[in-house]
Amino acid sequence: MLIFKLQSYLEAIASDASLYEKGNFEKRSEAIDFIGFGVIDQIDEYLLETTSPTLLQLRQHAEKVRSALEETDQQLFQHIQSNIRQGGYSGTAFKALITKYVDFNVHDPISQEEVGYDNLDVLINGLSLFQTMPEQTKDLEPEMVYYQKTPARIVFELVEKSFIRQEDVFFDIGAGLGQVAILVNLLTGIPTKGIEFEPAFCDYARDCAASLNLSDVNFSNVDAREADYSEGTIFFMFTPFHGEILQAVLEILRQESLQRKIKIITYGPCTAQVALQNWLQAAAPAENNAYKLGIFSSF
Repeated sequence: MLIFKLQSYLEAIASDASLYEKGNFEKRSEAIDFIGFGVIDQIDEYLLETTSPTLLQLRQHAEKVRSALEETDQQLFQHIQSNIRQGGYSGTAFKALITKYVDFNVHDPISQEEVGYDNLDVLINGLSLFQTMPEQTKDLEPEMVYYQKTPARIVFELVEKSFIRQEDVFFDIGAGLGQVAILVNLLTGIPTKGIEFEPAFCDYARDCAASLNLSDVNFSNVDAREADYSEGTIFFMFTPFHGEILQAVLEILRQESLQRKIKIITYGPCTAQVALQNWLQAAAPAENNAYKLGIFSSF
């Protein structure tokens, strides 16, 4: 009965021609997830108890169907990458392209409350030519936080709510693999810079920007307490550190704010500490939710 049911599911997916149309990205993503969790994982569970040849053949078939769907995604990603390299997608054109494939709304209060990743992240991740995350090579100090990618919808929300001007320069402090700086540049066209402590992550980010021909996206492999922020007007942090390190970086940014007005945008637990700075004012009343954007301006 189980084998028949799984076979039926797979055949329905394999024979659905619409799944192989590049535009049906979300439907295809759901099918890929279902094959992984609803079919292959179930088969693996039963294979712990039996070595059924039929189940092994079914698993191979499931892998083949999933690979065919993933190949369609790869063709889509390559098409988008090529157009970005040629300057065909930027600003409103890039946002329109993304909304063509993924249904999301930065003003949706329900999605703003969600923590984690979704199909938008799958699509944005696919824009990188380098899918394997590099190994970390440097030990972190106790107050430094292990890298975690910022959800893509948060970056879209950031751009929507920050009132970015063409003369702005955006810094991502704790840039990791570079996705935030790359996305902000694609969505706005302004110069973006990433500050990253880990050399392997910084090299990865540089390679990603170079592969997409994004000359206005740059990354510096430097401790955030030693970085040059003199060009920056907007600074983003997804809690790369806390405690005394965060306070030291905030003091550096306070000194920068004496030269020009700046914005600090936060996501995650660091928002609470940033909100205590008497030289900053919040764009909206503070909420008791670390995983909502905090937007602050200097006086």
